[in-house]
Amino acid sequence: MLVLVAPGQGAQTPGFLTPWLELPGAADRVAAWSDAIGLDLAHYGTQADADAIRDTAVAQPLLVAAGILSAAALGDTNPGAVAGHSVGEITAAAFAGVLDETAALTLVRKRGLAMAEAAAITETGMSALLGGDPEVSVAHLEKLGLTPANVNGAGQIVAAGTLAQLAALNDDKPEGVRKVVPLKVAGAFHTHHMAPAVEKLAEAAKRVSPTDPKVSYVSNRDGAVVTSGAEVVERLVGQVANPVRWDLCMETFKELGVTALVEVCPGGTLTGLAKRALPGVKTLALKTPDDLDAARALIAEHTNA
Repeated sequence: MLVLVAPGQGAQTPGFLTPWLELPGAADRVAAWSDAIGLDLAHYGTQADADAIRDTAVAQPLLVAAGILSAAALGDTNPGAVAGHSVGEITAAAFAGVLDETAALTLVRKRGLAMAEAAAITETGMSALLGGDPEVSVAHLEKLGLTPANVNGAGQIVAAGTLAQLAALNDDKPEGVRKVVPLKVAGAFHTHHMAPAVEKLAEAAKRVSPTDPKVSYVSNRDGAVVTSGAEVVERLVGQVANPVRWDLCMETFKELGVTALVEVCPGGTLTGLAKRALPGVKTLALKTPDDLDAARALIAEHTNA
């Protein structure tokens, strides 16, 4: 059984979209999306520097576009389940047929703008904790006033809060944590700092007409399999200010009997977590079109009949 997953913000790197735009029809497709949302995705995915694509309002639509584009290049994947980390949940909603491509890009554009505005209110950020015991780390974060915004499994937790709180964390790491790594994001996502963005996204979501998922859609709120398109959209809205529980998603993958995991472009983060938390599950990350043949071979071995 195959699960198709989509990464979240921070996975983007300068120029990562360049080779994908060389595929037949890809440039025209991206140009149409760019016109629909008022953002030059091709420019940001090929020419913009790291600072430019760190902008939340740019990074989020760019990631969803890359995920949809790379998944389409695979052909008919017929996964048994789909899931996404943070903004990757919108990509996963497109995989599952809950949102059409234009609706997904339109919604994520509004999400990115709203979260960028919320992030500008207070100087905030996020840092990954590597190693340590999750329970010990969570208690320590709460003592420092930080939120465990991403509980990723495989020994990784991401803390979010003000820059002053993150500086205090750097000087006072939880017991057992080897390293604290600042992330390439521009705010404390999945915390109370994003409450203003939830209100704006809720308004935007009223103009969406979702359909029920065609495959098992695993929500990163709690690892639940969601069968209603309306509930998927409701969760996409609330997720902005709630922690991501990727650890629970991976537990659900186990329960579903997943044997292979393919992470769409720009892949690497979620396959890295899966290698540590899902022993025996074969993984593949789509980074460039050179990875497509290996991904298709893996899919053919593990996809549902």
